[in-house]
Amino acid sequence: MTFQPNSFRFVLRRVAILGMVWTLASTASCSQAKTVETKDTPGARLVERSIASMGTELRLSVWTADPSGAASAFDAINQEFRRLEDLMSNWRSGSDIQKLNAAAGEHPVPVAPELRELFRTAHQVSDWTNGKFDVTFGVMSGLWKFDFQNEDETIPIPSEVARRRKLIDYRDLKVDEQKGTAFLVREGMVANLGGIGKGYAVDRARNILRAAGFRNFMIQFGGDMYVAGVPGERPWRLGIQDPRGTDNRIFASMELSDSTFSTSGDYERFFIKDGRRYHHIIDPATGEPSIGCRSVTIITESATIADGLSTGVFIMGPEAGMALIEKLPDVEGVIVSSKNEVLVSSGLKGRLTVLAQPTDAP
Repeated sequence: MTFQPNSFRFVLRRVAILGMVWTLASTASCSQAKTVETKDTPGARLVERSIASMGTELRLSVWTADPSGAASAFDAINQEFRRLEDLMSNWRSGSDIQKLNAAAGEHPVPVAPELRELFRTAHQVSDWTNGKFDVTFGVMSGLWKFDFQNEDETIPIPSEVARRRKLIDYRDLKVDEQKGTAFLVREGMVANLGGIGKGYAVDRARNILRAAGFRNFMIQFGGDMYVAGVPGERPWRLGIQDPRGTDNRIFASMELSDSTFSTSGDYERFFIKDGRRYHHIIDPATGEPSIGCRSVTIITESATIADGLSTGVFIMGPEAGMALIEKLPDVEGVIVSSKNEVLVSSGLKGRLTVLAQPTDAP
């Protein structure tokens, strides 16, 4: 198949830890780039690579006349993502986050500058969302079982949920910039960067591509993506998945450039029991899957901010979440509520095209 730059859509769906972005053409999917010459970039074509990273797929696309330069930048991004995973992964032995969790309630530990930066941003998002986004939610990992390795559709004992819930409080994660340390002040606390780390990695990838001189590119990583410039003659065209629709069905689309696009949803890692949908986005206040939203898409400049905000707004619920979006500068959003209502922030009016009402189902 040939690549048609102006007909591509990118559909966000949640799989693995944070999700996967699937690429669709208006008629069929394709994997090869067609050379399309323009007056600005003669000989330019789409150069792509897919990389397995952090439990999901990283997809890189650059519109360029320099494919060898793009390949070198892709190699640099792959190396950077491996380095970040060694710092941030709760599953990597000896990672900074593992050392931090092991010392909870005992003593501060040295952590890399990248983690300190990420903790500061996470704290800001937690403040904005009144603690609905909280990186200390990690204490719930393994209690609610939604991952492929432990999913069994069981509901945990309420007393254990309540016990662990008391150990969630982002304010008890202390960062000392002067000493270069971080400290979880109570024994049993667990930090987990799964709700914001991939966005941070996307920002790092963006910086690498820009430093290499590329201006027209797309980064897709789980539920987070960044698009820059144009793939040919027009901006990238992005689609938001129908939370209850069939795979790859979108309900809204828009053109976007030089911005991030992050979606959180309840429709991949979940099970339904006694008529209720239980999913992986846990409300720190209850220790249970949040209610009120089916999906939240955040559009802003920073993928790190968008990643954390999409989760926090999801847990806040549609009314409070949209009020926060409208309050924050340079942040836009689309929310599908649990009642199947579509809320669109004021800055997207006239830019977002709603193609169909989302499918309504439990």
